Amino acid sequence: MKIRQLSATDAVDYRDVRLEALKNNPEAFSSSFEEELEYGSEVYEGRLSHEHIYTFGAFVENRLVGTVTLICETKKKIKHRATVVAMYVLPEQRKSGVGKALMNEAITKAKELKDIEQIYLAVTANNEPAKRLYNSLGFDTYGVDKNGLKIGDAYFDEDLMVLTV
Repeated sequence: MKIRQLSATDAVDYRDVRLEALKNNPEAFSSSFEEELEYGSEVYEGRLSHEHIYTFGAFVENRLVGTVTLICETKKKIKHRATVVAMYVLPEQRKSGVGKALMNEAITKAKELKDIEQIYLAVTANNEPAKRLYNSLGFDTYGVDKNGLKIGDAYFDEDLMVLTV
């Protein structure tokens, strides 16, 4: 397995993995499959080209099998914060260390950036495997966003977590 930061040249592969994530686990993301299906590759190229956003990909035999994004805040009062979003590992690669490797890469990047002191994330409250991973990396739950997501008539709580780096 190889982990590296994605660039605009990875946009097509990133889009494929992202759409699979949104389709297979809609409760895990604030974006929807239907919304992002309409986006062309240029939208994904743009996402992978911001200087304060770092998206990492895990590759097995040159195939993108997982992603995670670290978004660093740019406003003066909150520049000490970053947020992890869009964490996803293909089902056949789960429990193989891919998720942990991706998260470690994002945490390492945050530590390299001089301003970042805290990393935040939100995880669907019933996603026990993800919560175990985040806890194992030092993230602590500091709150719950009740009914944070609504899909159709179903609501999902999100646990809010933070890691001090």
